[in-house]
Amino acid sequence: MTRTARFTLDPAFTVGDVSPRLFGSFVEHLGRCVYTGIFEPGHPAADESGLRTDVLELIRELGVTAVRYPGGNFVSGYKWEDGVGPAEQRPRRLDLAWRSTETNRFGLSEYIGFVKKIGPQAEPMLAVNLGTRGVAEALELQEYANHPAGTELADRRVAHGDKDPFGIRLWCLGNEMDGPWQTGHKTAHEYGRLAAETARAMRQIDPSVELVACGSSNQSMPTFAAWEATVLQEAYEAVDYISLHAYYEETEGDRDSFLASAVDMESFIENVVATCDHVGARLKSPKRINLSFDEWNVWYMSRFQEESEANPLEWPEAPRLLEDNYSVTDAVVFGSLLIALLRHADRVTVACLAQLVNVIAPIMTEPGGAAWRQTTFFPFAQASRYGRGQVLDVRVESPTYDTAKYGAIALLHATAVRDPQSGAVTVFAVNRSQTKALPLEVSLHGLDVTELVEHSALSDADPEARNTLDEPDRVTPHPAEGTSLRAGVLEAVLEPMSWNVIRLA
Repeated sequence: MTRTARFTLDPAFTVGDVSPRLFGSFVEHLGRCVYTGIFEPGHPAADESGLRTDVLELIRELGVTAVRYPGGNFVSGYKWEDGVGPAEQRPRRLDLAWRSTETNRFGLSEYIGFVKKIGPQAEPMLAVNLGTRGVAEALELQEYANHPAGTELADRRVAHGDKDPFGIRLWCLGNEMDGPWQTGHKTAHEYGRLAAETARAMRQIDPSVELVACGSSNQSMPTFAAWEATVLQEAYEAVDYISLHAYYEETEGDRDSFLASAVDMESFIENVVATCDHVGARLKSPKRINLSFDEWNVWYMSRFQEESEANPLEWPEAPRLLEDNYSVTDAVVFGSLLIALLRHADRVTVACLAQLVNVIAPIMTEPGGAAWRQTTFFPFAQASRYGRGQVLDVRVESPTYDTAKYGAIALLHATAVRDPQSGAVTVFAVNRSQTKALPLEVSLHGLDVTELVEHSALSDADPEARNTLDEPDRVTPHPAEGTSLRAGVLEAVLEPMSWNVIRLA
């Protein structure tokens, strides 16, 4: 096979429109995501609400849209009432999920204020506790948050200083209820019934809410697919989305498989779509369930498990947990996961990078000190900025390489997005080769593009290079050399192990 990778783009062949919600993120009461992450009263950059304005600036640059909150595993033991009203009167609680003490200084009103300050592109995505709580508490939270006034709960919100309803449209019905680690873990049948009853009740308050049922915590769960089928058998007509969660990490000596992690992500998406559509067919329903990939990232979970077993936490406040420092290699894999989401934009219409600040995050902070961008910040920011419009159908012809986990895999992983207003096209591409540059040739049919605006690459001679407090700008995207656009053909060379953004106008 030729060593050049190729594909053809044609506006007649599309996957679907990119939902803005594909560029969501996730804020959980876990480690320092909230406290000394987004919220640090007394910090030199804190505003009147205690929000760090330096972090807000980075979040806006990142291009985050939907913000999922407050968990995550945390939500399955959370009492929403603890996080409303005067902060000084809020109770301190034990958080079983992360063996920490929760002060509740940051709660629902602060979260809504935070989302508003990100900007008009951001919207709340609120999870209800279906672990230790149920239908009644979900309804009470919905009424407190969204009802204008005139009831005890709505008037309580007004009395707490929030005259206007929060207008939350997007709700998660619990979190990872298939997981034995989850407080209040349930069988698929138990959860499916509870999710369906909660959904139907919430729609009695507001038929327009959009509801996400819990799917499998990952594709390797022993109940995978059977869980989705059972839950949707109960809840298909009552919900709009089913969730997917997936994290990837490099295992020692197998970087080649790590670079192909998106193969698993794409398989996961396609298997869940097949399961959803099978249930819909059995129910003879014209409705289509979409996917909310509301937790995804590179996460070195094995390190966390080893550390937590060696040093169990004794209920600290906002401990340093899951603060992975990401390398260039991690960022390339991360970019490939973004490509996987875009390639399935017809069905993945919500996605949340887990998480936003400090905890397996693209943004890091020091208490009282600086905030900086991790290597993974750049692929997300570029995809959010330039990956809006219609995803074009990309069928890659590429040289392959062998992986221990997935067999022979294409070196090129790519997608392309066209802005229907301007006609601009952006190609997102990853070269999975650790050692060799990859020539790329793209034929452009029916696309009115004549100008090469930019070819940006994220790569480094040191695959372990990373950004730190001492060197916050060690890794940034750089212009790639030798890219050309002539007579409807784009030619480029993708550097070894690189994330690439090629913009055409």
